[in-house]
Amino acid sequence: YTEKTGVPVTVLTAASGTYDQTLTAEMDKDAAPTMFQVGNAGAVKTWGEYCYDLTNTDVMKEMTTDAFNLKNEAGETVSIGYCYEAFGIIVNKALLKQAGYELTDITNFETLKKVADDIHARSAELGFDAFSSAGLDGSSSWRFSGHLANMPLFYEFRDDGVTSQPATITGKYLENYKNIWDLYTTDSATTGAALVSATGDQSEAEFGEGKAVFYQNGSWEYAALTGEKFGMNADDLAMIPIYCGVEGEEQAGLCCGTENCWAVNKYASEEDIKATLDFMKWVVTSEEGTTMMAEQFGPIPFKSAKTPENVFFAQANDYTAKGNYVVTWAFNYTPAVDDWRAAVVDALTQYTTGNGDWATVESAFVDGWASQYAKENA
Repeated sequence: YTEKTGVPVTVLTAASGTYDQTLTAEMDKDAAPTMFQVGNAGAVKTWGEYCYDLTNTDVMKEMTTDAFNLKNEAGETVSIGYCYEAFGIIVNKALLKQAGYELTDITNFETLKKVADDIHARSAELGFDAFSSAGLDGSSSWRFSGHLANMPLFYEFRDDGVTSQPATITGKYLENYKNIWDLYTTDSATTGAALVSATGDQSEAEFGEGKAVFYQNGSWEYAALTGEKFGMNADDLAMIPIYCGVEGEEQAGLCCGTENCWAVNKYASEEDIKATLDFMKWVVTSEEGTTMMAEQFGPIPFKSAKTPENVFFAQANDYTAKGNYVVTWAFNYTPAVDDWRAAVVDALTQYTTGNGDWATVESAFVDGWASQYAKENA
């Protein structure tokens, strides 16, 4: 960039796990950073007063969605999400075709269930099942207490216009959570008590070795599935939204989120602020910038984005470009996240093994949220 424009750019990289300390130290200096990361609600609380309002800046006008941007209480955009990860239901299109279906046959929960039920019923003859195991071992359970739990949270928060951590939740979409959980744990070769000890590696292997058509996970799985270990063909892979029976879900995209967000220091000189905004725009519009972003960061929510090699990323971009709504990471608001999730896993385990009813799960979700919030904010 300096070669092209003559504008000097200094980049300081903090050692792993020391970003906050490094930023705090650097902000005290005369030549404080003009651009820095503000990636979540906690960071907005800490650094919001230093953030320049990015609303209507040229770089923000290049964005395809504002779903990843963070705002302060005054509604100003304090940081913009520049890359993201996605999760959903990973599909083996080759097996799906072998079973007599195409991706276009699945557009909502009803059609997903119809296809999965049929594959499961014919699993002996087909040689594969619908879903890989929904293991409740710690190496796998985060997919359901975190990622799957995002579905009822997202829809509830969308209805209620939630933009900061709520003290309580109603669980109004927990029936939808039950829909998809029941499907995962019925239309699979692994059911009931066997799920208690089923691991993340086991589920990945079932999918990677062609024993299941569907596997809930994220864009980070691409390398493992297409690499040496499983050697899957990238053209056979797709990711579809997690459908759970909510009205209008035909318009859903993937579950996308990030903590990678750029902020600009409003206390920098006007000249430095302008130079920083010019640099940001160049990164997301120029040939060199967008190529680097696609190779090193994956999908970026900007109009000039290059298609990343990772098909899951390419699909996430595709859904957004078509105007499907982004299912954002509502679980970022979870209070005492580890404790809350552990209680949800316990309840799911009781329910799935027949030692508890669905009300146990509802209580872990709703009452658990209120009590963890109260503890955390005592």
